[in-house]
Amino acid sequence: MSVARLVRAGFLTLREMDFVAAARSLGAPPSRIVWVHILPNVLGPVIVAATLSVGNAIITESTLSFLGLGFPPDVPTWGRMLYDARDYLESAPHMALFPGFVIFITVLSINYIGDGLRDALDPKT
Repeated sequence: MSVARLVRAGFLTLREMDFVAAARSLGAPPSRIVWVHILPNVLGPVIVAATLSVGNAIITESTLSFLGLGFPPDVPTWGRMLYDARDYLESAPHMALFPGFVIFITVLSINYIGDGLRDALDPKT
């Protein structure tokens, strides 16, 4: 829902801009105004919000699996690996460090990919 609100707010803001009024006065059909003028300007924030949502989903799934509320115990997930490693923190701390580090690196990488895509798809550059 937050991405839908972001898109709606972007569309409502951009449809009142001068370049959209100029395209409308030149006789551009509404579909062309949406696809050529408004959508490229809204695409960057949507991609960033979507990639942040993917990172949030990974963190949420790992947390739920760690708490025992995720997938069944026979399905290997990073959260379940952390849960299984809690009994061995003193004798084998690497069992908890590796899944935690992989979760961290994965979420960070996805966020950087979203930021890079926003920069690449930004129509102002």
